[in-house]
Amino acid sequence: MVKYLDEFRNPEIAQRLFDEIRRMTTRPWAIMEVCGGQTHSIIRNGIDQLLPPEIELIHGPGCPVCVTPLETIDKALKIAAQPGVIFCSFGDMLRVPGSEKDLFRVKSEGADVRIVYSPLDAVKLAQANPEREVVFFAIGFETTAPANAMAVYQAKQLGLRNFSMLVSHVLVPPAIAAIMESPATRVQAFLAAGHVCTVMGYWEYEPLVERYHVPIVVTGFEPLDVLEGIRRAVAQLEKGEARLENAYPRAVRREGNTAAQKMLADVFEVTDRAWRGIGVIPRSGWRLSERYRDFDAEARFAVANIRTQESPLCRSGEVLQGLLKPNQCPAFGKECTPRTPLGATMVSSEGACAAYYQYGRFVQVEETTVAPSV
Repeated sequence: MVKYLDEFRNPEIAQRLFDEIRRMTTRPWAIMEVCGGQTHSIIRNGIDQLLPPEIELIHGPGCPVCVTPLETIDKALKIAAQPGVIFCSFGDMLRVPGSEKDLFRVKSEGADVRIVYSPLDAVKLAQANPEREVVFFAIGFETTAPANAMAVYQAKQLGLRNFSMLVSHVLVPPAIAAIMESPATRVQAFLAAGHVCTVMGYWEYEPLVERYHVPIVVTGFEPLDVLEGIRRAVAQLEKGEARLENAYPRAVRREGNTAAQKMLADVFEVTDRAWRGIGVIPRSGWRLSERYRDFDAEARFAVANIRTQESPLCRSGEVLQGLLKPNQCPAFGKECTPRTPLGATMVSSEGACAAYYQYGRFVQVEETTVAPSV
């Protein structure tokens, strides 16, 4: 396994890719990596600092924890606090702040909040505790959706009446469209998230390339993956081209995982979805379809009408839109730290603010402006 990973962390190959990118770059370009996992790889390995100064990497909204709306966190808190409920979540959601507290605080106050490693663990808990209501917090992009869909499907097959799911799934292509249609956008090319495309394929991105004349390169997460994605994006930009390329062929095919897509189409249906710090993006999320609506925790626990307001100090919405670097936020590293987070981008394992804090990017830089060139 180490040998396999080393293959994509080879410093000599990385140096050749950096040299090639420098040779071909003749003007400023702004490229957005969509996924928070790619952001952490970039910051951890100093890729952004080793690129030619003309190339700016903009951190996108691709952290599922980060874009989960504040009101959804508050819904989770209200459900978890109810007697007779076992509330299940992946661990990275427990420290995401709601309006007044987080799931860890609710747990310390007596709620039965449990960390699980699969939504199927929550299904097993429902089987083992028929007298309790078991709720799973289903968040994420298309990557985590198949397992969540399978959990609901199995619960229905088993006839479990005490299992439900609080769903906050979001979709990448509508987010790219929203970014490109924003008057403030500076993005000229995208590095698409390889794990999302493993599930959904990359055929969904073809209309975006054509509509917005923007290069999109499907990219992995190791340093050489990211560098190859940047190299291909810069090559297109320098030639005035806009194409969809797959730089992650070892994991991604155009059609994606068709069996997973079939399951998703059965269990979920497309809906408008609010993104934390960004707002509502039309048809950018999934909710449970009519066939599985009985498993909707939001309806079961009557929390649909909760409304909230973000902290005025937190500028994570601008970070998620690529309008601000984390260390350009006045609260970064001061009022907002991993121990006292104002927003999810500081506590998520894929959050841009968490990456800047973890890897010591505390020096605030002047906000840069790159004029669109495509």
